[in-house]
Amino acid sequence: MTIKRFAIVGAGLFGETHAKAYTTYPDAELSLVCDINEKRAGEIAKQYGGTRSCSDWREVAADDSVDAVSVATPDFAHTEIAVGLAAAGKHLLVEKPLATTVEECEQIIAAAKNAGVKLMVDFHNRWSPAFHEAHAAIERGDLGSPRYISYRLSNTTFVPLKMLAWADRSSVLWFLGSHAIDMTCWLVGEYPKRVYSVSRREVLKDLGADTPDLYHSTLEFPGGAVASIENVWLLPQSAPHIVDHKCEIIGTKAAAYIDTTSNRLLQVDDPSGVHYVELFGGPVVHGRQLGFALESIRHFADCILHDKEPIVPGEAGLEVTRIAKAIERSAETAQPVDIER
Repeated sequence: MTIKRFAIVGAGLFGETHAKAYTTYPDAELSLVCDINEKRAGEIAKQYGGTRSCSDWREVAADDSVDAVSVATPDFAHTEIAVGLAAAGKHLLVEKPLATTVEECEQIIAAAKNAGVKLMVDFHNRWSPAFHEAHAAIERGDLGSPRYISYRLSNTTFVPLKMLAWADRSSVLWFLGSHAIDMTCWLVGEYPKRVYSVSRREVLKDLGADTPDLYHSTLEFPGGAVASIENVWLLPQSAPHIVDHKCEIIGTKAAAYIDTTSNRLLQVDDPSGVHYVELFGGPVVHGRQLGFALESIRHFADCILHDKEPIVPGEAGLEVTRIAKAIERSAETAQPVDIER
């Protein structure tokens, strides 16, 4: 087996997750870590065995030893980097959303096709055991045809106010809603024809983050299914977990209920309150990080090492962005928006 060398552009919280995944995948080597904060890039490279670090993604593009790159920059900063890396012949794993406009998604997809490189979008919830089993049950016909999905994916105010320095250049729709849209469409098995949405921008703005507080969206699908998606950045920081992630699927034969937040596999009570320990996304067991958030990245590594096609191609990212833009238009105009393809 020939060792493949991987690089990371964007060494923030989730960029570090990519470093962990490559470091623990056989025949994959973390070669180069890039971040505009050169000190941070150097720290991540040193911690996870990267050969070197840099602060300019163009150095990654120019490095002929790099086979594939994870682009883990903020939501709005994917396009120039992804297009440039593809042109340099690098296979790409791009964090969600692929881009924040349809045109930019199309640019990235075209660049990858023109260069003959693989392109994957990191919608890692497709590797979540709960959602994977629900999808499998739908595929088997156990639930019948999905008629209604209620999907909630929200954060405490810690995320827009403290975790993300760039929250006012993104929104809860892009940061969380892109996951929810992808998962809802994957479960239903098709993309919506129409969306309705309402949004509010008040509380976070007053607290110093000029970004929407919430989006509540209804998606209508050609086959008759309806989905309600709730994305809120207003949960109190005293909540037991930073993420609230739940889904209800009602089919013609049966229903399924998913709660990946308060799963209560491990509850800790201490003087500060009740805490539910996250044990699915990325727990560390005997020094090795496990979980579905890493498995999607390892899948990309597997695709590069064994010349497979990614489960989540660039076109899936394009559709999610198309739907998110329609949701934004609906919220701005207070009108339903038909989605044309």
